[in-house]
Amino acid sequence: MAYSELVTNLEKTRDYIREFYAFGFRTDKEYDIKRVSAYKDEARHIADWTGDCMQFAENAEGKNIFISKDSRRFKHNPFYNAWKAKAVTDTDVTLQFLIFDILHAPEVKLSFATLIEELDRYQESFDNPQPFEETVVRKKLREYTAAGMIQTEKVDRRVIYSRTPGTELSALVDYIDFFSETAPCGVVGSFLEDRLDSHSSAFAFQAHHLMQAMNSGLMVDLFAAMQEGSQITCDYWDRQTGQLTKVQLIPMKIYISAQDGWQYLLAYHEKGKDFYPYRLDCLTGMKLGEPCNNFAALRKRFHQAEAHMWDVCCHDHRKDLEHVMFEIQAAEEESYFVDRLMCEKRCGHVEQVDDTHYRFEADVFDTMEMLPWIRTFTSHLTKISFSNHAAEEQFRETLQCMYQMYDVDASKTDGGDDE
Repeated sequence: MAYSELVTNLEKTRDYIREFYAFGFRTDKEYDIKRVSAYKDEARHIADWTGDCMQFAENAEGKNIFISKDSRRFKHNPFYNAWKAKAVTDTDVTLQFLIFDILHAPEVKLSFATLIEELDRYQESFDNPQPFEETVVRKKLREYTAAGMIQTEKVDRRVIYSRTPGTELSALVDYIDFFSETAPCGVVGSFLEDRLDSHSSAFAFQAHHLMQAMNSGLMVDLFAAMQEGSQITCDYWDRQTGQLTKVQLIPMKIYISAQDGWQYLLAYHEKGKDFYPYRLDCLTGMKLGEPCNNFAALRKRFHQAEAHMWDVCCHDHRKDLEHVMFEIQAAEEESYFVDRLMCEKRCGHVEQVDDTHYRFEADVFDTMEMLPWIRTFTSHLTKISFSNHAAEEQFRETLQCMYQMYDVDASKTDGGDDE
């Protein structure tokens, strides 16, 4: 079959983008490829959308395909193109044009019978006229109505169809531009931008998080599950084992990292009887289940646990929380360190000890999650004390390695002393 850049299975494309973008270190021989031609087609699809972001490298093990991007080189998320390359049937395309040509303005209101007559009239001009099946037309009208493109009303017990009035978007260009590149389900903004005249983007991104584009469809389904309080069943790809595991979850909340853009689902695992984080790009094949009878109670329990979450660890079955305390020294001209501490404290508490010293304290589920953040204050740390002694020991060992690397005498430093 000739190569086509149209996508027939978006879920499969999403899997390949995850591999090339997030884990672009495997060679073609390491993939579980049943059809080499399908693998090459997906690589060509993504190369068409991303341009020179797609990179290739040869080594002794084989050929690597990966996506390497510089956020400063483009304004819009190239992965949105996957949503705009969906393959459709000839009937879909024909009905798309004909229905909206017949309903060319919101003032045009037609019953289903009249709409069928108009479609048949259009068909007479075709070389091989084939009347549309009424069931197919009804299905398309339901799709357009659900999408908000067609509106209905009842007149004398008949359903009347008309086009939904459009919205003037020209004054919202910058808002839509920003939404499309930063918000969950930003692909909606990208489609709206396609309706606008070409314009230059007012925004540039130092860190452009691209993978969220491929999670948009899954996120919509998760929002629906949370709104209805329903269970979900899906496959979770374990990054350590490389295996898919079927899990039954009750979604609670979605967390998005401001640092790296990864999106996590915090959900209650019924077998584990606890809350666990699941990275969205590793979830696939989601199916919506029945409403959960104790959803409200679980949501309340989750909100209580959030008071002790630093990152996405939320094992509220733990009876003993881990206490974290450290102090920093900041002179008057270094007030920006104090500002950072206040801005980034999350579930912690900050108090001023004296004119130049400030103490941070928090009770969290997992101290290890905090270590990278605490290290950013290394040059101003004067005291540390963790109830998790393993975490404290690791922190001190990291400092000692840094001192050795830079040939610094640790005994002459103020950072990380005991009380």
